[in-house]
Amino acid sequence: MIDPAIKAELTPTGVLRAGINLSNFLLVTGKAENGDPVGVSPDMAAEIARRLDVPLEFVTYPDPGALADAVGDWDIGNIGAEPQRAEHIAFTAAYCEIQSTYLVPAGSPIQSIEDVDKPGIRIVTKGRAAYGLWLENNLKHAELIKTDSIDSSFDAFVEQGIDVLAGLRPRLLSDVQRLPGARILDGQFSAVQQAVGTPRNNSAAAAWLAAFVEELKASGFVAELIAKHKVEGLSVAPPA
Repeated sequence: MIDPAIKAELTPTGVLRAGINLSNFLLVTGKAENGDPVGVSPDMAAEIARRLDVPLEFVTYPDPGALADAVGDWDIGNIGAEPQRAEHIAFTAAYCEIQSTYLVPAGSPIQSIEDVDKPGIRIVTKGRAAYGLWLENNLKHAELIKTDSIDSSFDAFVEQGIDVLAGLRPRLLSDVQRLPGARILDGQFSAVQQAVGTPRNNSAAAAWLAAFVEELKASGFVAELIAKHKVEGLSVAPPA
């Protein structure tokens, strides 16, 4: 039996409104006949609604920045947990992780992750993606160039001769095929922590969501979703 206070916080309109980021191609892998998003992220939202025993409504956004800006228009938001977003959103621990790393062009002297954050190095990335926010917070010496989309960061990397392209490893694996001689660096500079968020004032709901996400990881439910949707590059996050 779910505490009525939790249901009141999560379903003020009588339905669970789930904010879904459509640009994450690992977590949203398709579209149903009725237009609803399909993938690991929508299935996580559906399982939360099922446990609450309430109807589910998807509220979709073109990118994570738009989803974060719309806090209040959704009851849960499936998005990368980053400090800038946590000012207004209470996050669970991650339910899954995605490696973030670097791609360098043919002939680049850069050999390792540690070689990247140096004076004079330019890095291009999607600005409001979780990995872009991580770089914004953590780079000490390199110059960060932010674009509006993953495709535009790739285009800028090629057309402007930028030193490094930062992104999710699964996407970079396809990008490197388009650039003869380019290399993806070993390791990662961060792992995007895909979590479930709720507006900060939902304190009872935030605690319940945190515990429920841990249950879904421990039970194998998240691993089953990754297998069901045949997603490569996504792994179950460790216990909180």
